[in-house]
Amino acid sequence: MRVVTAGIGHRAGNVLSILKEAMPEVEFVGYYDPQPSRLDMIGEETPRFDDIAEMLGQAKPDLFFVGSPNSYHLEHIKLGLEAGVRIFTEKPVVTTREDTFELARLLAEHGTDKVMVGLVLRYSQHMVDLRAVLDQLGPIASLEANEHIAPYHGSFFMRDWRRKTALSGGFMLEKCCHDIDIYNMVTHSRPTQVASFGGSRSFLPEFAPKTNAETEISQRKASVWESTSDPYRSDGDIIDFQTAILQYESGASMSFHTNLNVPDEHRRFCVIGALGMAEGDFVRGYLKATLRDGTVIADHDYSNMDQKFASAHYGADHMMVADIAAFLRGDTDSLPVGVVDALEAGLAAIALDEARTTNSVVDLRETWEEFDSYGLRA
Repeated sequence: MRVVTAGIGHRAGNVLSILKEAMPEVEFVGYYDPQPSRLDMIGEETPRFDDIAEMLGQAKPDLFFVGSPNSYHLEHIKLGLEAGVRIFTEKPVVTTREDTFELARLLAEHGTDKVMVGLVLRYSQHMVDLRAVLDQLGPIASLEANEHIAPYHGSFFMRDWRRKTALSGGFMLEKCCHDIDIYNMVTHSRPTQVASFGGSRSFLPEFAPKTNAETEISQRKASVWESTSDPYRSDGDIIDFQTAILQYESGASMSFHTNLNVPDEHRRFCVIGALGMAEGDFVRGYLKATLRDGTVIADHDYSNMDQKFASAHYGADHMMVADIAAFLRGDTDSLPVGVVDALEAGLAAIALDEARTTNSVVDLRETWEEFDSYGLRA
């Protein structure tokens, strides 16, 4: 299994090193990155290329990993499709509505099976166990969910290239597309109308650290490419909190809240159906599902998960790679999530930011009509 990568930062290095563990037959035969920071995770001897098309042509890979900054994904995926190579791309797949429809056109031509995507929460044990009982909850009526990250992680976003919407697509798209995707899965539908509010209230000069301990926290997670040193006085244009309301095609509705400055972080969800409910937390490690008569049909404690796995998206990185390895070897013919799911979650995230910046309710029904016109779902 010959593998090349565009981008070899910490995220790409982590996923690729896990892939090597799962598939010892993997051979890293090329990388493209003008500023590699985690080459050690795939091997310093991996050949370097200064041009992606040249790398794809000369290295003749079986798999092309797209781990470059988000705004470059479309260009790199297009090169992979043109080269006829199977692709794994990190999320979000693309950063704009225009790029979404351009990629939809390319996928209609080349096939959606050519592209796998790293929406890792779909692979998590939480979602495996939720899917097992979801039908018993009846039609989903309403949901509430959040993603709250700790100050050290929020500080990273304010120092990293992700602070610039032009590169990342914005925080809701960059970080919360996972969440939007799994709630599309839960409702078996897509948002039709969205509203959103948010801004910056924490990462401001007046709240800059006043102690060495707080300064150390704000610098804990390293940034390399296009970075800045001070998260409280950065040139970023992303926001540090956002609340959203979504109405789905199915008739369900959801409230969602994200904040980048939560000392006791959590990532909770509550799914309420006509026949029961499920609640859980990725960070605090549990899932409980209860029928309306009080019968508990699922009660899982993930807090004692092996630390090797718990450190990487609640164990989902290893689960994702195991599934991908099985898929690449032909041991399974499907994955829990695909590129079409990712594009739909991305369009919803983009609409949420449009709603926030225009102070309006955004109607997505025409968007889905246009998206569906490419025939990407059989």
